Amino acid sequence: MKKFSIKNMEGIAPGHEDPKNPGTLKRVIFTADDVKIEGIMQMINWSKMPMGKSLALHYHEYMEEVFIILSGKAEFVIDDECETLEATDAVYVPQQSKHLMKNIGTEPLEYLAIGVVTKAGGKTVVVEKAE
Repeated sequence: MKKFSIKNMEGIAPGHEDPKNPGTLKRVIFTADDVKIEGIMQMINWSKMPMGKSLALHYHEYMEEVFIILSGKAEFVIDDECETLEATDAVYVPQQSKHLMKNIGTEPLEYLAIGVVTKAGGKTVVVEKAE
């Protein structure tokens, strides 16, 4: 599982900014070397999951995803790996990887999900339904 946290990461100036006096600072979550995705943007979702709820265990035949936790606390499972994610954490999910996310916090979980389709005609397959 590729988990990444920006909590303690220093911001850097984008290449088009003066590094000594930048107008903004960025934190690179993943680079092209970390996530080798070639495809078409499927979606960018801002989602909110109530306490105790979860996504069904599923996989996408031809879609890769990046999840970025905005607030709350989640348990994220990809295949046989499990990680706890909190605000400022991100995780990459390769296509055909079984995954689920559960809100294990004491508040609603808010996150961004970014999906890229790598091949036409792919389906989402539910392995088991969420409780």
